[in-house]
Amino acid sequence: MLFPPCLSPRASRNATIVTLTAFFLLLVPASSRATLYLDITSARLSKINIAVPWFTPMTDNEDDVPADTGKNMARLLSRGLKFHGFINIIHPGRYGGGQKNDWFALNADFVIIGKYRFKEGRLTIEMRFIDITTGSMILGLRYNGTADQARIMLLKFCDETIGRLTGEKGISRTSIAFVSDRDGYKEVYIADVLGDNLRQITRHKGITVSPRFSPDGRFLAYTSYHRGNPDLYVTDLSQNKTTTPISYRHGLNMAPAWSPDGTTMVITLSKDGNPDLYLIDSGGKILDRLTNNEGLNVSPTFSPDGSRIAFVSDRSGTPQIYIMDLATRGVRRLTYLGKYNTTPSWSPKGDWIAYSGRYEGQYQIYIISPDGGRPIRLTNETGEHESPSWSPDGRQIAFSRRIDGETGLYMVMRNGSNYRKIFNFTGNEAFPQWSPRIK
Repeated sequence: MLFPPCLSPRASRNATIVTLTAFFLLLVPASSRATLYLDITSARLSKINIAVPWFTPMTDNEDDVPADTGKNMARLLSRGLKFHGFINIIHPGRYGGGQKNDWFALNADFVIIGKYRFKEGRLTIEMRFIDITTGSMILGLRYNGTADQARIMLLKFCDETIGRLTGEKGISRTSIAFVSDRDGYKEVYIADVLGDNLRQITRHKGITVSPRFSPDGRFLAYTSYHRGNPDLYVTDLSQNKTTTPISYRHGLNMAPAWSPDGTTMVITLSKDGNPDLYLIDSGGKILDRLTNNEGLNVSPTFSPDGSRIAFVSDRSGTPQIYIMDLATRGVRRLTYLGKYNTTPSWSPKGDWIAYSGRYEGQYQIYIISPDGGRPIRLTNETGEHESPSWSPDGRQIAFSRRIDGETGLYMVMRNGSNYRKIFNFTGNEAFPQWSPRIK
């Protein structure tokens, strides 16, 4: 059995609606539970070595629990930690998976010791994050919940651990929306960042593009061509009901960008001929026209404070990225390097804008300060790198890569390191969109 019932991805889907309680382990003075705050964006940072030995039962009198439960708990926690890009998990095969080892000899920087108990349908998991150099416990937590909440408990601890290392909690419980043709049509899917819990969102049996999460993660907006016109839809992700069309004007209804408060969107409409940017409310009513026949205007993205948008326009002759101040409607050009720059994505902290730029005949991912300056190239692999989307902690960027006739989803750290593929699903995948954190 790959996953015992307590770790079933299917069971974890509904676990978020159940109360989960966590208690701090007051086993050492608070002063020793330090936060390390590593600068993981530094290109000179070596990966941190963490050992996650197999979890063990708290007592010898457990209820009927599959033998691999402790191993699977350790494996899931290890996957969550490794996903963040700056952690190397010491393979348990090197030390037999046991919790008592010479961690110095294994070159471990930290170790996580986990124990669990099943009793009368309830599950307790206790985890301790220990600094090998000092022998002190950096973090200790005990979670109590139902048996099918094991995944939530483990990944919550993962994100707390990342928080102790960097000063900001991790993102192992976030998801990525994307478009896939796995069933023969281009439909929207969502999977969590570890590649589990794949869920099909649309079933239009047509072409669907540009999924966008609302700021609270409850809704997903996208454009579908299934009625012959590129119309804008919104679906409530908490339900499995028919989606709602909110803008179906003649011509383009494209690439929605939610405002940070979730009450409005900026979209591209071509109802009057030229593709221009419009501000609409959540029901699709036009509130304002932001551009007016100054070239083709597409791909808006809001700054985190909602005061500005970045977008693409060819008003200068080639597609370039511009920034508009929404209060004054003042517009300035941001990119000058290269003749084709598109699909901007504003970082969660507001300090960078990622985009796809053509270099030597191929599209690569760049970041640039919103204040301008020389862009930084993050990708150097062959293929077409497009549609960047920031992780909610601003440390990683997801994007699509097309090579040899196939398109998949990849990611890279903000410093350009740890370039890797995200999923290994069937079909081609494009238009990634990272979800906000689960609250």
